[in-house]
Amino acid sequence: MRRALILLSVLALLGGPGLVAQAPPPAAKEAPVDCIFCRIVAGKAPSKKVYEDQYVLAFWDIRPRAKVHLLVIPKQHVASLKELDELPVETRAALLSACVRVAKDQGILDKGFRVITNAGKDASQSVFHLHFHVVGGEQLREDAITKDPTPQP
Repeated sequence: MRRALILLSVLALLGGPGLVAQAPPPAAKEAPVDCIFCRIVAGKAPSKKVYEDQYVLAFWDIRPRAKVHLLVIPKQHVASLKELDELPVETRAALLSACVRVAKDQGILDKGFRVITNAGKDASQSVFHLHFHVVGGEQLREDAITKDPTPQP
């Protein structure tokens, strides 16, 4: 009897089917009407799409900072990486897989590429829909996090 209880407890901790009620995934938030990336996902704004699946979309950045500069976004709206837990695990995995896939498709996988996301105002996030920049195709600056020098008066 004790072994059966221990087994049931372990299965419950592991999320065994039918043993413990699983919490439903969080409901998708209403996307802001003015979110440009939501408009791109909906086909209401143009983009130069390079990859799409049921979870994510990848397209060229309109202001590239490298020879290859793509954006990978979840189709479900979340404002930034700070809200990652609001996305289903499948979408989280698809985001990173898509970053690697588009790097490979653009021919930058072997020589190297960088994946960047900005979360919040102080990180210079300009579009508040989670997105990853995939950049490469040329030698990138080694130190991408040093602040620009403050001009002296």
